[in-house]
Amino acid sequence: MEDPYKALGVAKDATAAQIRSAYRKLAKQHHPDLNPGDAKSEQRFKTVSAANDLLSDPDRRGRFDRGEIDASGQPQAPRSSYREHAEGPAGARYGPGAAYSGGWDEDAFADIFGSAFGGGARGGRDRPARGRDERYTLQTDFLSAVNGATQRLTLPGDRALDAVIPSGTTDGQVLRLRGQGEAGHNGGPSGDALIEIHVAPHAFFERDGRDIRMLLPVTLAEAVLGGPVAAPTPGGSVQLRIPPHSDSGFELRLRGRGVPAHGGHPAGDLYARLRIMVGPPDPALEAFLKTWRPAKPFEPRQTMELP
Repeated sequence: MEDPYKALGVAKDATAAQIRSAYRKLAKQHHPDLNPGDAKSEQRFKTVSAANDLLSDPDRRGRFDRGEIDASGQPQAPRSSYREHAEGPAGARYGPGAAYSGGWDEDAFADIFGSAFGGGARGGRDRPARGRDERYTLQTDFLSAVNGATQRLTLPGDRALDAVIPSGTTDGQVLRLRGQGEAGHNGGPSGDALIEIHVAPHAFFERDGRDIRMLLPVTLAEAVLGGPVAAPTPGGSVQLRIPPHSDSGFELRLRGRGVPAHGGHPAGDLYARLRIMVGPPDPALEAFLKTWRPAKPFEPRQTMELP
């Protein structure tokens, strides 16, 4: 398996932010949704995802750097050699000055060559090993990501997982379900299921950090006269009071109506930008405007530099 640092194109002393930035760039470039039918891009996406999973975990990154696990997260065989056994602290059985007993020590042979070649004769393969992590993608709707939800993910082999999507989940965020990956070997722990969340866009809401932004259509009468109007929010409809004589583009702020508070993060706000809608043709309104003259005429384009 490719070295995770090389897979992401970062140095071994790269910071967590540099690793995250490199992963996001490569993940967007090779994501299967953006490269349909491209097997090479799909494989590259899996490789950089696995590399990011290992290097973004400080504990696993440290174990990899120390040679305790390999790039796939599996334990490494002990690094030993024939000489370490022949001249080790146990009395240097075959070292200078050691007496030859005249017999063949089968246990010594197994210890030397079993360890030197990864366990061989002593059954190194029988050691417990952690199962591999498995990666999946899950599409969720905008409001489920904002408010939080539980969504079922069907896996190969008709296995299903209930993924708890925390409030405020962002597009591309990876959820870790511990112990839901590949089963461990010889009594070792199971790997984890890593679920990358893809958030579908909403018809009129848009995320801005923990705030939500939207365009709120209003009638000409509502803009001129002001008053309460019903406005949607991620938590349900609320009454919003529009000031009289509001123009298109005027923005109202609803405190605490954005992404709900979660995990120590405060609730975000909702920003509603007004958009005046004239509506279908109205002969009475047209007749009135033909004869109407404002008490204080003004030029709305006076600040624009026209050619």
